[in-house]
Amino acid sequence: MASLRNEKVLAVSSYISRRRVLTTGTALGLGALGVAAAPAGAASAAEGAPAGSGTGTGSGTGAGGEETRTLDELYQAALAEGGKLVIYAGGDTQAQQDATRTAFSTAFPDLDLTLIVDYSKFHDVRVDNQFATGTLVPDLVQMQTLQDFPRWDGLGRLLHYKPAGFSKVHDGFKDANGAWVSIQTVAFSFIYDIAAAGPDAPKTPLDLIDPKWKGRMGARYPNDDDASLYLFTLYAEQYGWDWVAALAAQDVQFQRGTLPADAVAAGRRTIAIGTGGTPVASATSPTAWVLPDGHPFMSWGTRAAIFKQAKNPTAAKLYLNWQLSRQATVNGWSVRTDATPPAGLKPLWEYPNANIDGFRQFMSDRAGVERWKQTFALYFGEVTGEDTAGWLGLHPGA
Repeated sequence: MASLRNEKVLAVSSYISRRRVLTTGTALGLGALGVAAAPAGAASAAEGAPAGSGTGTGSGTGAGGEETRTLDELYQAALAEGGKLVIYAGGDTQAQQDATRTAFSTAFPDLDLTLIVDYSKFHDVRVDNQFATGTLVPDLVQMQTLQDFPRWDGLGRLLHYKPAGFSKVHDGFKDANGAWVSIQTVAFSFIYDIAAAGPDAPKTPLDLIDPKWKGRMGARYPNDDDASLYLFTLYAEQYGWDWVAALAAQDVQFQRGTLPADAVAAGRRTIAIGTGGTPVASATSPTAWVLPDGHPFMSWGTRAAIFKQAKNPTAAKLYLNWQLSRQATVNGWSVRTDATPPAGLKPLWEYPNANIDGFRQFMSDRAGVERWKQTFALYFGEVTGEDTAGWLGLHPGA
């Protein structure tokens, strides 16, 4: 393994030398940063061990404990319950969930939906504080902080529930006992402006250190967002610290949230690193999202769970059933095994370089996460800029 890593570092160093890129950097060992690899798509049964009493499945469950009521039956039951639903969703801007708000409210017009978007790293501690003070607001959460769900389940806070279609969700995207289920996939790589990049557009992360891109790139701070952090961690593991140092010399504009992608859309930058997108964009799309062949990218399933103390548990169940019933794809991929990807794509779990289970393990090692954050801060600087989701306080949606 050490020999293979040395070969990768030498290969990158050779690439850098050919391009006359000035490198600095250190020989910090990757193993010291505590990131382990694991097979993609492995089930997380250890995470989903049942905790506390009560499964919360209630009426309307059939073989395997899955929901058997129709969406309309659940809708009517949710209205009788009180007709409200409060969701905390991870994200960068409130507008990111506009499509969900519109679609859900169109399908269930008499149900009062409150959907609050904030960085997952703020939502999770907000929920913890609400539990500590007896002031829980959301009925359901959907977030990228994967490590919180087994922790909350271990504290007996999550309602074990299997919506219709649960058996069709890939094993890597659900808890076996129904404590949580992923409702969509997300994948991070980099995007570029097709017209501005021209025929020599970057195809792999190695291309990003070519001097011709100096001053033309933006990126999410890896020390601000754990998903971006994991992507940069994969790059550092694959290409070595010389590559990281070379990127740091590229005058990259680091920003929070979706601002780097916005800069590409507005023509202020050509490339944005640490960005979601779709490899099946329309022919008229001005940008391309790179699905690298044989090089790392990262992906995860957005986990959703209902709290046992939810004020509107039936409405939350309706929401989960609605999400899974649509077999919706994000970036061309679904969490369901019976959903067919668009032409040219495989299911996400069939891409070894998608690192699905690697992200779960990475998020569970919080000490390792902090070491990676502070190391990248040495290369790219401390995080600056306003919270793009707004400052929402302790009890948004109350």
